[in-house]
Amino acid sequence: MPARLDRLPWTRFHWRVILGLGAAWILDGLEIQIVATVGTVLQDKQTLHLTAADVGLLGSVYLLGEVVGALFFGWLTDRLGRRKLFLITLITYLVASGIAGFATSLWFLLIFRFIAGLGIGGEYTAINSAIDELIPAKYRGRTDIAVNGTYWAGAMIGAGASIFLLNPDLLPVNVGWRIGFFIGPVLGLVAIYLRYVLPESPRWLMTHGRNEEAERIVQDIEDRATAQGVRLEPVPESRALEVTQRKPMSYWDTARVILRDYPSRAFLGFAMMVTQAFLYNAIFFSNGSVLHNFYHVPSDNLGYYFFPFAVGNLLGPLTIGHLFDTIGRRKMIMSTYCASAIMLAVSAFFFQAGLLNAVTQTLFWCVIFFLASAGASSAYLTVSEIFPLELRGQAIALFFAVSQLAGGVAAPYLFGALIGDASARGPLTVGYLIGAGVMFAGGLIAWFFGVNAEGQSLENIAAPLSAVKRPEVSPA
Repeated sequence: MPARLDRLPWTRFHWRVILGLGAAWILDGLEIQIVATVGTVLQDKQTLHLTAADVGLLGSVYLLGEVVGALFFGWLTDRLGRRKLFLITLITYLVASGIAGFATSLWFLLIFRFIAGLGIGGEYTAINSAIDELIPAKYRGRTDIAVNGTYWAGAMIGAGASIFLLNPDLLPVNVGWRIGFFIGPVLGLVAIYLRYVLPESPRWLMTHGRNEEAERIVQDIEDRATAQGVRLEPVPESRALEVTQRKPMSYWDTARVILRDYPSRAFLGFAMMVTQAFLYNAIFFSNGSVLHNFYHVPSDNLGYYFFPFAVGNLLGPLTIGHLFDTIGRRKMIMSTYCASAIMLAVSAFFFQAGLLNAVTQTLFWCVIFFLASAGASSAYLTVSEIFPLELRGQAIALFFAVSQLAGGVAAPYLFGALIGDASARGPLTVGYLIGAGVMFAGGLIAWFFGVNAEGQSLENIAAPLSAVKRPEVSPA
């Protein structure tokens, strides 16, 4: 069945997968963008009267929720299936995000931002697992990177909405930001339907002894492709993979298997996830404060600068994502990580010298994150395809959690503190240079430890632990 899925051409079914599952990142991008843009409004005395550090704390708490959610729901997705979990996690997000719009204090907002983060964190594990297991090997890299990149479509929606929602001439100061928290839940209702019609992963079903159900799903996908005029070549018996049912693994067992059997891959996944998490969370959560405090951009005008920034981030995965399947994973990961790091370092020196304004600062960010966005998406692709099927969900959760704790959760608060009252540029410049160095190191590690996974079946990259006859595995 895995070989039959991998030999499929691109069909309408695969578009359904993208539409149904890509909604997760649109919602995540919308959530983070809303907080980034309303952060300055929440510092107003007519709203919650927060400090810049409080706004950074909101980002950190949301990311902490993502960590906890990834671990909990990642544990469940390897036990209950991909489909159940990507419905449960979406509903968790919808409810919490909507309630956050009624916040009357910092603590109220922090609690429900945390719960919303739980849902989105769970999305990362269930969605990446499902995408990799349903998309043919030939298209897996570009699809995963593009779907992860749709995060920035959500950011664009948030940026565009903020132009109107934060305009005091259109809405009261204490009303517009609240409406912003309701946009995600409304869009999420559409995503629930799109996901409901998607099937369970046949690969997951096989390892849980549900072969007949898996066969029906694969046969249905093939029948739909044939109905579209596609001629499918038969798959030789030599490509068949026999598996036995295994008992679910704990996180302790997952970590032990990863560190014992895949040590270099473990180091690769950790390095890629930590470096991109630090860069993104540090800059994305603070760029609104930078524009407002250093370049005196009014809160209701921030959307004009965020929108092109989001466009650059979205175009990166969409335009160069296919190169990860053609040129190859290692070359493209190193190129995107290192080039974006160099550009960030250059922009830091210009910033310190006072040579930038709001427009040129945004242009720098657009170029930097055109590259960094594709690289960051490839980090999620990497950790989801280089480990065995039975622990895929937990592996994604484990690396996501460790990377966010090590490189992400503290970054928004740290950079908020570096901005301070904007009386000096030196502290933030140092922060930018550290971010650039971290990202550059991630690119070098990907070059030396990366796996040439392009075009390969998941079962060839890492054989299932339950395989009776294990295929040849790519070098670790």
